[in-house]
Amino acid sequence: MQTIDNIQKSNGERLMRILVFTLIISVMNGTMFNVVLPVISKQFQLSPSQVSWIVTGYLIVYAIGTVTFGKLTDKYSLKNLLTFGLLFLAAGSLVGLVATAYWMMIAARILQAVGASVIPALAMIIPIRYFSPEKRGRALGTTAIGTALGAALGPIIAGFVSTAWNWQVLFVIPLLSLFTLPFYRKYLDDEKGSDNKIDFIGGILLAGTVATLLLALTNGGIGYVVTGVVLLILFVIRIRYAADPFIKPIIFRNKPYTFGLAITFVLTAIGFGTPFITPQLLSQLNHLSPAVTGIIMLPSALVTAFMGRKGGKLADEKGNSFLLYTAATLLIIGFICLSSVVGMPPVFISIFLILSILGQSFMQIALSNTVSRTLPKEQIGIGMGLLSMCNFIAAAVSTATLGKILDHGTTTIHFNPIPKNSAAFVYSNIFLSLALLVAAMAILYFVQFGRSSKANTAKGVERGKVEST
Repeated sequence: MQTIDNIQKSNGERLMRILVFTLIISVMNGTMFNVVLPVISKQFQLSPSQVSWIVTGYLIVYAIGTVTFGKLTDKYSLKNLLTFGLLFLAAGSLVGLVATAYWMMIAARILQAVGASVIPALAMIIPIRYFSPEKRGRALGTTAIGTALGAALGPIIAGFVSTAWNWQVLFVIPLLSLFTLPFYRKYLDDEKGSDNKIDFIGGILLAGTVATLLLALTNGGIGYVVTGVVLLILFVIRIRYAADPFIKPIIFRNKPYTFGLAITFVLTAIGFGTPFITPQLLSQLNHLSPAVTGIIMLPSALVTAFMGRKGGKLADEKGNSFLLYTAATLLIIGFICLSSVVGMPPVFISIFLILSILGQSFMQIALSNTVSRTLPKEQIGIGMGLLSMCNFIAAAVSTATLGKILDHGTTTIHFNPIPKNSAAFVYSNIFLSLALLVAAMAILYFVQFGRSSKANTAKGVERGKVEST
């Protein structure tokens, strides 16, 4: 007769296999529409700023949804939350399939984002709930496979579908996630958190803060900044004085957690820089079409998917610090090499891109595992939800910052002496700067976690337990 632990372990392995498929669909849904924005713009006669809301609106709602679902896991079962999320994702897809106006497109993407945002929350919590800390790295490595494959397949499938049929057929792909729902319903347990009421006022203030600050980053405007700051102040006041706040302030007194959150934010922003600027580099310097650019970037995603579990295994056997320093080494070497070959034949970009994308994947596994170990059980839902939200905000910060740098055009200053093409200098400088930032963050990680990672994270967990009581 199977013990409860063996049943949970068996269910955990099955859930991870299902989760990989769900993550592929989720990541693809977030990236596919980038490829067809010019087509949508022409069909609905939209300006670039208008059509960008198909992506911007999705990103904003997705970021808010991840932390909201993370909080809701404190009260509701994962099974019911996932059911709600996938049904919303399907509803948004159906609206998109029949959309005949721009506002219907925006409504469809927002509905999709509301539903799909349950998936990153699930990807953070299932490895923690169903796997012991000693085996958690492999589980997190498995989620990296889904993320990498989704990122690789999204642009390619979008290009094929939009060419062979119609761009609206892309809304069919998220509907495939419904096939996973019966399996989630079977293998997820009915465990719930406390019966405390959800602080919806605090949640709304947090959502407003995130939305306005993201809008300030993507669209600019002092009004968004002022509104965001005001909402942030109100949110801080709310969580300090509410009887049962949306986020309990004690989580921010957990220094290993807050330090890990800050390092993760910066390193995630650095990692998102590569897939953002690489297509622009290949288009401007090598004059490649989007389809060929996707092929150039495909090997890095495939290698990352293949090596995902290997990264998790390294975290379990050698420790999170070892994996993080390995990731930092890959990123630094990759960025330096990319800085040196910009403007050269794209095959060199394809080769060295493997180091950068694989390094970013390993980095995410190490950081997620490190942060998860700093949290007591009762704070895992909201703590990992905040981590997911910070990842998406970091992506927006990275995209906005690098976009503004590229807007300035070429430069005569170059830190790396190898590139000789003046048009390549700006890209070369960016890659070299990213390498230096990775090195700085690795040093900061060593200061907090490197010497005694287990002791530091255990101290954070113990502090969280004591303050919660």
